[in-house]
Amino acid sequence: MSLLELIAVADERGLAASGLACLDRCLPLLADGGEPELLRPLWGSCEDGRDWDTRLTAAREAMEGENVADETAVLVRKMLGAAPSEWSADPLREWARACSLVALEIHRQFDIPTGGGTGGDGVQDSTEQLKRWSAGEAEGAGPLVAGELHRQIKILETLAETAGTAGSAGGLRGALDRSTEGRRVLRAVMSRRARGRT
Repeated sequence: MSLLELIAVADERGLAASGLACLDRCLPLLADGGEPELLRPLWGSCEDGRDWDTRLTAAREAMEGENVADETAVLVRKMLGAAPSEWSADPLREWARACSLVALEIHRQFDIPTGGGTGGDGVQDSTEQLKRWSAGEAEGAGPLVAGELHRQIKILETLAETAGTAGSAGGLRGALDRSTEGRRVLRAVMSRRARGRT
């Protein structure tokens, strides 16, 4: 199934973890590199929604203390700010879709060579392209976007496979591990980009 199809059929657990994983991978954009520990309590709520609202409020307060370096970093803070307090499939699905697109857009920007433009109709053209990639049309996706698409798909597949089973906790750990891997990739790309500008 495509990324959009997986999001469409995911349960609350899968949607919350998917959105949270997208946010987690983009933490390096914060000026000080982000602190993944601020999201750990929320990961603990993904299994059944217990204390989701309380932990979400705490995570938002913690992220308010993080510095943002540019407009792209502001997107990371907005992702957390847009998370629904209600543990319900519909609002979580909307959030997961939005987080997915933001994460893909961030990776797309790093696929573009320094000084390159978006071409076409700018933001609108970019959004349509991201939606096509999410729907399974991978043509034109750069290596970072392709990697991010793969991670998002594998996380949702793993969570769906382990839902309601004895391995459900392992599914969440797998999602966190993939997210950590993606965070390291983005941090390395950002470091190379910064060195190229000096």
